[in-house]
Amino acid sequence: MTPHRTSQLERKTAETQIALKINLDGTGKHSIHTGVGFLDHMLVLFAKHALIDLEVQAQGDLQVDAHHTTEDIGICLGQTFRDALGDKSGIRRYGHLVLPMEETLVTSAVDFSGRSYLVFNAPMPSPKLGDFDSELVEDFWQAFANNAQCNLHILTWFSMHPCPRPNSVISIANWSKISGKPSRTTHSATCIFCSTMDETRIT
Repeated sequence: MTPHRTSQLERKTAETQIALKINLDGTGKHSIHTGVGFLDHMLVLFAKHALIDLEVQAQGDLQVDAHHTTEDIGICLGQTFRDALGDKSGIRRYGHLVLPMEETLVTSAVDFSGRSYLVFNAPMPSPKLGDFDSELVEDFWQAFANNAQCNLHILTWFSMHPCPRPNSVISIANWSKISGKPSRTTHSATCIFCSTMDETRIT
């Protein structure tokens, strides 16, 4: 039986303390506690729709804002992702997904090339999503791409909503099901966070 591809790390800085554990061959189990409600919701969708087991425990300087917590979780997720992939033998290196979510249409494409680059063309004119600064969605994916060492493109083609549904941006993040099993595409979660994780079911 092929061992599961797992990784975990703890990261402590002056601003944050994070413990993160990932299993790329999981079933979507999750335990997420970041102190940032919107980010918790998006990471739950990330795990659920990518069928990745994910545990995140984070403490950050939320009395200032959510920037350090959000970015540092992106760093940790990217690092554990890269570590769990190992030498990447047998994976499908490229993946993409076009995801409709009601009035929003989002595309993400990824290349686990060992080189980091992010193109994020998903403008969010509304500065706040509840208490969450919408600009942090891009910061999260920049941190992830840098540390996973992947090329990641996230594009919103159409949205009638004043800001394209960020959960669609997260959904498209669901290319991450990098498994050694026959290729199959999962449902995406809710379009950029999740869009980015659904298609790359790296097999």
